[in-house]
Amino acid sequence: MLDPQHFLAYVVRPSLDSIGLWSPAAERLLLGTAIVESRLTWLRQHGGGPARGVYQIEPATHDDIWANYLAYRDGLANRVARLAGERPRVDQLAWNLGYATAIARLVYYRRPEPLPHADDLAGLARYWKAHFNTALGAGTPEDFLTRAGPILENLRAPDGQVTTLGDME
Repeated sequence: MLDPQHFLAYVVRPSLDSIGLWSPAAERLLLGTAIVESRLTWLRQHGGGPARGVYQIEPATHDDIWANYLAYRDGLANRVARLAGERPRVDQLAWNLGYATAIARLVYYRRPEPLPHADDLAGLARYWKAHFNTALGAGTPEDFLTRAGPILENLRAPDGQVTTLGDME
């Protein structure tokens, strides 16, 4: 498993900053998503499924974001493409953590419902289920809370001090 603190500090925050979509709630939701979807470990879906990367994004979702969302938002599309470093491709979801983070953020960003507050773990869990795992997915909000909740509750500041969720606002 990747260290969640390092993943947050060196992947999630800089990636979200670079596309202009950082918020405390977004970074916590994405860290929780990676933990629950792949245990912050797997880069391909177990059992031969199509999902890729720590967020377990399916190729159809990746392609839909480009065809039906980013195609109409040149500025945002250019910022996301810079993370790809070349022509964005679905295979990058497995090895380009910054690009995968940007695409995962867009899965949530294009939903009209606002993100829950950063310290509302149950709300983040429900949001993940509704907008990422979806009604057809096997995960539950309880899975999110069981797997990601303890890590999200005990995040540390860069100086090593334990921070509460409210301290990150």
